[in-house]
Amino acid sequence: MAALRRKFGEDYQVVNTNRGASFPSAPVKKKRQRFVEKNGRCNVQHGNLVGETSRYLSDLFTTLVDLKWRWNLLIFTLTYTIAWLVMASMWWIIAYIRGDLNHGHDASYTPCVANVYNFPSAFLFFIETEATIGYGYRYITEKCPEGIILFLFQSLLGSIVDAFLIGCMFIKMSQPKKRAETLMFSQDAVISQRDGRLCLMFRVGNLRNSHMVSAQIRCKLIKSRQTPEGEFLPLDQCELDVGFGTGADQLFLVSPLTICHEINPKSPFFDLSQRSLMNEQFEIVVILEGIVETTGG
Repeated sequence: MAALRRKFGEDYQVVNTNRGASFPSAPVKKKRQRFVEKNGRCNVQHGNLVGETSRYLSDLFTTLVDLKWRWNLLIFTLTYTIAWLVMASMWWIIAYIRGDLNHGHDASYTPCVANVYNFPSAFLFFIETEATIGYGYRYITEKCPEGIILFLFQSLLGSIVDAFLIGCMFIKMSQPKKRAETLMFSQDAVISQRDGRLCLMFRVGNLRNSHMVSAQIRCKLIKSRQTPEGEFLPLDQCELDVGFGTGADQLFLVSPLTICHEINPKSPFFDLSQRSLMNEQFEIVVILEGIVETTGG
């Protein structure tokens, strides 16, 4: 056995071919913390950032789009509810200051808004105006300049709120995250010979009949390393060549395809043996880009 070790090195395994012999079980792989999950979610949390909250609020639209659905629906409901209550209160305040509430059923009196007697009627008038329902029972009169100004402000504010929130919901619904559920990747990657070359291979397939236009695939190797100057890079990213020079990275994804990375002297896996490859701490992130034919996104 010592002679075999000297001849073949450390990366070998002695197999007993006797019928009654029991084979050693495969070593149990420890579950490692992933940099990017299988569903595309990144396990990266930023800390010790000055003004982090203000930076998120400065890009409020993108922040809302990135929130989970339950928070989006909560913000959507609260924004409309608060806006409706505030605007209805402003109509009620105008009617209260002018004394329209005391002349609700006086036919000789011209109020700012007809048939507004209390806060519920002011709220109903706002909803009818904002939703352009127009039942015709409550309406603004020409002898109320402050009401006309408030009506213009209400129309502008309602258009801005509608465009912001409805646009946010539309973009969130059209995000390609759910489209990625029908893009299948092989559970494991293998290293084997193909066309006389040692290659790292995995498969990718599209379950839907709709094509992906201009589909392109890229691979990133995320691994810690130390530079010759002694600097430690905890999450260094290295590009894996999957056919960039030959155009093999441009995919026509109508059937499952096998993606190959040739392990040549330029590959980061070239100097790794089988045992060191099993013990090495690294992660391969596959990025598939393309335009969905049906939605154009």
